[in-house]
Amino acid sequence: MTPYVLDSYALLVYFQDEPGADEVESLFRKASQGEAVLFLSAVNYGEVAYSVKRKAGGRAMRSSLALLDLLPIEVVSISRDLALTAALYKAKYPIAYADCFCLALAKQQGAAVVTGDPEFHKVESEITFKWLPEKQKNS
Repeated sequence: MTPYVLDSYALLVYFQDEPGADEVESLFRKASQGEAVLFLSAVNYGEVAYSVKRKAGGRAMRSSLALLDLLPIEVVSISRDLALTAALYKAKYPIAYADCFCLALAKQQGAAVVTGDPEFHKVESEITFKWLPEKQKNS
């Protein structure tokens, strides 16, 4: 089984049916068939929750989290070791702290990070990525 860590970016793309949603859905199918294993840090779970609530309100957040609970994703609690690894990434790279938990979990699991967030390009030398399309900026 191929391990993947989902960044909140991947789940938000899926929930909002944006470019890359089909690739994320394909990973869900592979995980359901035992061909992949999907992880999500508890910090990134929280990131999904607040992002959906900000954009679409509490009802949409509850619906998204209920759907997330049905998907073949293991939500991983934050241990001291994971927190320390995330802190070391934050000390080394100018990236969001929540993203550091995604990286730390990928390192722990020997997994590729699934994202389209360009911020992660800064750590490509250390972690493997499955890249989704980047969101287009409004001009």
